[in-house]
Amino acid sequence: MLALLATWLLFFPNAPYILTDLFHLKLALGMPIWFDLLLILCFAWVGLLFGFMSLWDIEKILKTYLVASRLKGLLQYRFVIPLFSSVLLFIGSFGIYLGRYLRWNSWDILAEPFALIYDIGDRFINPFEHPRTWGVTLFMGLFLNVVYWSLRLIKYRKH
Repeated sequence: MLALLATWLLFFPNAPYILTDLFHLKLALGMPIWFDLLLILCFAWVGLLFGFMSLWDIEKILKTYLVASRLKGLLQYRFVIPLFSSVLLFIGSFGIYLGRYLRWNSWDILAEPFALIYDIGDRFINPFEHPRTWGVTLFMGLFLNVVYWSLRLIKYRKH
């Protein structure tokens, strides 16, 4: 279960990462900016939607795992799995920061593990030296949680 979750979490930030491509918007000759904006937003929406669908799949797998394990008592608390998902969204937001600003990719965990671990460790050991890290992580995490809880509200609403 842990290996599945780690592998999923390694690739999950790629879905909402597409939103950060909005940084590339510029006025350019030949193509109106509204076209580029709509194109990026369409791809970002699809990335977000598929990312949240994969998160819901992880929730289902986790629920099945909890039912089959000695931890099934946790399921009586309806907020445990969604709270865990919220934490995963903040971890994913940290991954978005690693990709956008430090230019790390998912496969770098295999290609350059020590350099990646050094960069991550430095941000935890010296958090005040990296305010952008925690600003991006916090605000992207809040944004992803707003979208997650909004979609969850729609998904589970009573008719």
